[in-house]
Amino acid sequence: MTAPPSPEADRPAGVPAASSLDGLDEGALADRLQGAGERITRELRKVIVGQEAVVEQALIALFSGGNCLLVGVPGLAKTLLISTLARALDLRFSRIQFTPDLMPSDVTGTDVIQDDPKTGQRRLSFMPGPVFTNVLLADEINRTPPKTQAALLEAMQERRVTVQGRTYELDPPFFVFATQNPIELEGTYPLPEAQLDRFMMEVMLDYLSEEDEVNVVKATTSLPPSAVQAVVSKEEILAFQRVVRRLPIADAVTRYAVKLVRLSRPVEGSPDFIKQWVSYGASVRAAQALVLGAKARALLQGRTSPSFEDVRSLARPVLRHRVLVNFQAQSEKVTTDNLIGKLLDAAPIPRSAL
Repeated sequence: MTAPPSPEADRPAGVPAASSLDGLDEGALADRLQGAGERITRELRKVIVGQEAVVEQALIALFSGGNCLLVGVPGLAKTLLISTLARALDLRFSRIQFTPDLMPSDVTGTDVIQDDPKTGQRRLSFMPGPVFTNVLLADEINRTPPKTQAALLEAMQERRVTVQGRTYELDPPFFVFATQNPIELEGTYPLPEAQLDRFMMEVMLDYLSEEDEVNVVKATTSLPPSAVQAVVSKEEILAFQRVVRRLPIADAVTRYAVKLVRLSRPVEGSPDFIKQWVSYGASVRAAQALVLGAKARALLQGRTSPSFEDVRSLARPVLRHRVLVNFQAQSEKVTTDNLIGKLLDAAPIPRSAL
């Protein structure tokens, strides 16, 4: 039995539906987006200490409609950050703990045989899996085999799921926030490049400063914090995603984002260090993510004109999982972040923009 067709079936994947807030002018929506970002941040601060850049990048992914991969060693509050963010939004939330025995049907759902109480006959009914939500936490996503990892590919890109030849649309907005441990490799399955490319950003969580760590210990060894409240509605999220896409951006800034991505590829005209250390560069999705992210970052900071600096500030989270270094780079201990730093040095902001 197929799901009823969605009235938004003809809407391109990833583009949110219209809402009643679309009647507001651009300036009012931009102000409202900035205020929403501040409200969400206040709620996160009830639980999360420090990690300012991580919180900003998570909000950029949220308002851009992109998926986000959080990478960090155990104990840095990756899962807590995502679950708290979900509580601050008036959206449905599901969590999947990825394990080696997880099956694709445990993610997408499956057809089951049920008795029809009216006719007494048996029929197949689709039982939706946890992917049918708005915010999906894929916890330790690299602990499940590739077959199960691939169950998320269609959902992450086309915002739909196909089971037994039938396609079911996911209600917008839909985000995948995944976590991954970078140091524990035993019993894990590296994500394929095709799936990594579907994450708008890979956000790295590092150890807190000493003062922030003291504050965490104090907070977690005393009375529980005040409850996190839902401060942004589904309708607002959809409207904010639309205003991000409608925000104009200078052609020079767009060209700069494209230039950064093209320079990451080991082809003729690329810097020598790229040819020396890179096997594969970033895809067109990287340029799209840089431009969308720059728009969202500008609006979160109360600006209506994305800048070159917005693009540069997002270069590492957008490119680090899309640039594949070769064996020579690994043997010389050249990290992807080091390489992106050199790439930014090789592509300074145009003098005409200074």
